[in-house]
Amino acid sequence: MEGQPFKPITILGAGSWGTALALYLARSGQVVRIWSVEIPEIAAMLAERANNRYLPGFSFPDLIQPTANLAEAVKDIDDVIVAVPSIGFRETLIMLKSLIPVHLRMTCATKGLDTDTGQLLHEVAAEVLGARYPFAVLSGPSFAREVAAGLPSAVVIASQDKQLLEDLTHRFNSQIFRIYASHDVVGVEIGGAVKNVIAIATGISDGMELGANARSALITHGLDEMMHLGMALGGKAETFVGLSGMGDLILTCTDNQSRNRRLGLSIGQGHDLQEAEREIGQVVEGKRNAELVVLLAKRHNVSMPICELIWEILQGKLGVVSGQADLFAKL
Repeated sequence: MEGQPFKPITILGAGSWGTALALYLARSGQVVRIWSVEIPEIAAMLAERANNRYLPGFSFPDLIQPTANLAEAVKDIDDVIVAVPSIGFRETLIMLKSLIPVHLRMTCATKGLDTDTGQLLHEVAAEVLGARYPFAVLSGPSFAREVAAGLPSAVVIASQDKQLLEDLTHRFNSQIFRIYASHDVVGVEIGGAVKNVIAIATGISDGMELGANARSALITHGLDEMMHLGMALGGKAETFVGLSGMGDLILTCTDNQSRNRRLGLSIGQGHDLQEAEREIGQVVEGKRNAELVVLLAKRHNVSMPICELIWEILQGKLGVVSGQADLFAKL
């Protein structure tokens, strides 16, 4: 990608993932504006030329331009990447609505469902901004710290807009960050939401020291639940056995860089939910998405026993020992 004449791009969300994407693009020679609603965070990034709160250890290239001014962030911009937590996705788009250029194209790097309605995030974008703006979703097995460190990753970008898909592939694809194009926006979004809930389940299992057999069973049946829900919503089977489905599921369920897995580990080791969240110190998408995934599945008459039991455990309605026994009785 070195030397390519790309226009500047804006990333909304200065957490670990938004920062990792900014670092990757800036190192390839692209101007990246990165915005956060948290003014002190932006002030710290401007002063320190790094994101020492969410992704310490990586200095910003000069091409990264932090700003807390949303109007400034999107001025003369064609492409925006939204990388805020799902709980802030709708509110970010509402703030963006009055500032949005007519030619704006949006890429969603947020994984999860709308916390108010349970909608898929492309549905939220269409509802808040209108369907006229091209939309893409970027997802796959990609821990922020490894992307920031320049380690190899492969992800999926999905869009119904062929030009946007082609342009994003051209902008992002390299030997260390491989892009696989898809038109299955629904399937990619469902994979990113469900895998977080299954990662909590495997974390609980490993926290209770139930062994590799149990972990493997949970991942396999979790993939099955993901596929059934995704296909009920119109997703394609091949999406779920690819990077944004099975690939992201395996990553999130098996490595302790995953906040969702770590939440489950802590619960499985006997800590309460609040204590587990305090230890992690960042948003755990699977906690809220457990309820939303279960409600979405019920609306579409899809059975998801793993997700249902995780939601019961997170509510405190079921202890992990009882939940484990019930879960493996249903697998």
